[in-house]
Amino acid sequence: MTTATHTRRLRIAIGGIGIESSTFCPHRSTADDFRQTRGQDLLDRYTWTRPDSDLADLVEWVPLLHATALPGGPVEPGSYLLLKDELVERVRAAGPLDGMVYDLHGAMSVIGLDDAEGDLTEAVRAALDFVGTPADPAHGRPMMSAAMDLHGNVSRRFAEPLDLLTAHRMAPHEDAWDTRERAARKLVERLGLPEDRRRPHRAWVQVPVLLPGEKTSTRLEPAKGLYGRLPGIEAKPGIVDAAIWVGYAWADQPRCRAAVVVTGDDAELAAAEAESLAREYWDVRRDFVFVGPTGTAEGSIERAVTSDKRPFLISDSGDNPTAGGAGDLAYMLGKLLEREEIASGKVTAVHPGIMDPAAVAACFEAGIGAEVTLGIGNKVDTTQGGPYELTGTVTALQRAADKADGAGGGAYDRGCDMAAITAGGLTVVVTERRKPFHTLADFMGPAEGGLGIDPRTFDLVVVKIGYLEPELYDMAADWLLALTPGGVDQDLLRLGHHKVARPLYPFDDDAYEGGAGPGLTPVLL
Repeated sequence: MTTATHTRRLRIAIGGIGIESSTFCPHRSTADDFRQTRGQDLLDRYTWTRPDSDLADLVEWVPLLHATALPGGPVEPGSYLLLKDELVERVRAAGPLDGMVYDLHGAMSVIGLDDAEGDLTEAVRAALDFVGTPADPAHGRPMMSAAMDLHGNVSRRFAEPLDLLTAHRMAPHEDAWDTRERAARKLVERLGLPEDRRRPHRAWVQVPVLLPGEKTSTRLEPAKGLYGRLPGIEAKPGIVDAAIWVGYAWADQPRCRAAVVVTGDDAELAAAEAESLAREYWDVRRDFVFVGPTGTAEGSIERAVTSDKRPFLISDSGDNPTAGGAGDLAYMLGKLLEREEIASGKVTAVHPGIMDPAAVAACFEAGIGAEVTLGIGNKVDTTQGGPYELTGTVTALQRAADKADGAGGGAYDRGCDMAAITAGGLTVVVTERRKPFHTLADFMGPAEGGLGIDPRTFDLVVVKIGYLEPELYDMAADWLLALTPGGVDQDLLRLGHHKVARPLYPFDDDAYEGGAGPGLTPVLL
């Protein structure tokens, strides 16, 4: 890493808007779905902004707005403009800035826009250019360093205004906070160089491949090897950073495809490394496989019921709310109760989090121990018919902790009212709001007043998720990825993309047969 020399404290802003949005999901995201962080609360998100950080004497961090939401459907235009306008105005009001750490996801969809991050980034860039730098407010150009999810999209329109951009190198994203810190430290490092040497070249190339995240886990080859190359490339003299994006498969937009960006002072080397990564990505496109064994809903339940491995986990992948699904499909609920072993109680199963605020309210009104008959789910996503009629006993209730203390919400950790209903051997958890279940705490709740459901005590655990998050992965004695329908269907050919730029693998598998393949020459930005 180049040694940075600073003659004064740098003024670096922090902000961004992040959500993953499926255009195939009927859910609509609004400003209320975003956890909005400002001021000291925003600085407290990171370790490298603390007074005891080694960067404290070098940087004055300027908090703007950071807004992040659970993945879902496209953002309503008015909500997007509300957040965008605030972020831009906060940049303009911040005064001269040396740079900005741009903390976002990269797969936001907004109704009416084909490139939401491109639109947002152009507006933020213009505001930064307006305020200028402390050294030369009238003519200086602050630097912009983006930290992204590898499932984001990198169009040229988005990449061009940025000076630095990087992405997670692990899926699941165990390095998400490392990515943000890398973006911040690289920015500080570059700002320590003379003005004429600060801005590196960005070698950008898109790869005509679009795959779901569940086929590109870095736990497995070929993604493991591809992403494993990045630190070695970054360490080469003349290179600043190297990143690969797999893109976001559940938005029907021209920008949706894999991308590679290698950043460096040596333009020729950066371009060569970017082309090498892109070419390898293309060459191994058919080698990507699902992160675990797959099956239909019925086949997965059959395997799980007859297995002696307990607990046996099943991913209800098509309605995964952490990929952008509506989270209210009762498709798997119906399939589970079709099995006599589960309906009779011979086999136990727990199936959390079908979003249905009306069902939750009815359970609270009835109380624990009451028998209820409810129409559950299929109210936002109606592609699988109407609500599933379930008769069962209310066995647990949980009030949202953040309702009592008035805390804001919208991110993964936002609380919500929940109720558990047991019918035969199945316990289904309905939630007031779209909520993922990734950890034991999500099932068991707080020490007092929680649901108290221990998934390890059930034969089957059926979760609306794609690849298993680490705690679920460690819990599972065995598991299957069920290829279920929904807004984030793993079978991309069933969804009906028609706006993506073609040809594109896997939609046009034979487009390059007998030829040299696509041109993958990087563009230097």
